[in-house]
Amino acid sequence: MSGDLPLTAEDVAEIAAIIEASPYRELDLSTRRFRLRLSRGDGADAGLTQEWQWAGTAPDAAVAADADHAADPDAVPAPLPGTFYHAPQPGAPPFVAVGDEVGPETVVGIVETMKLMNPVHAGRAGTLAEVLVPNATMVARGQPLFRLA
Repeated sequence: MSGDLPLTAEDVAEIAAIIEASPYRELDLSTRRFRLRLSRGDGADAGLTQEWQWAGTAPDAAVAADADHAADPDAVPAPLPGTFYHAPQPGAPPFVAVGDEVGPETVVGIVETMKLMNPVHAGRAGTLAEVLVPNATMVARGQPLFRLA
């Protein structure tokens, strides 16, 4: 599949460096094959976040992810595809553990996509009831990561 990727991780890192050094806060790049959105936060939101999708697959995947989330409103879904991590760095304690109380903006994990770390928020208040995905696992957009009670 790597031969099918329109951008490499190095390409995205180079684009991110350009955005970081520029006065622009956001980039939205679309072609027939893909769409890449980068945005830069300020203050507590400092850093870059990204969203990307491949042409021809994203609409169906988005609809399926929304349908899955609607079917299980207690699930915390992956916001985008990538590698899911429970902790901010290797050896650090996880963001949350079973039994922890969370709010809508609580960071419960991160998804690394093309070398960019994207926070995963709980999305609603509740108690973390179940961890559904092991640490350092590849996940699809919309895949349930946790279940809240």
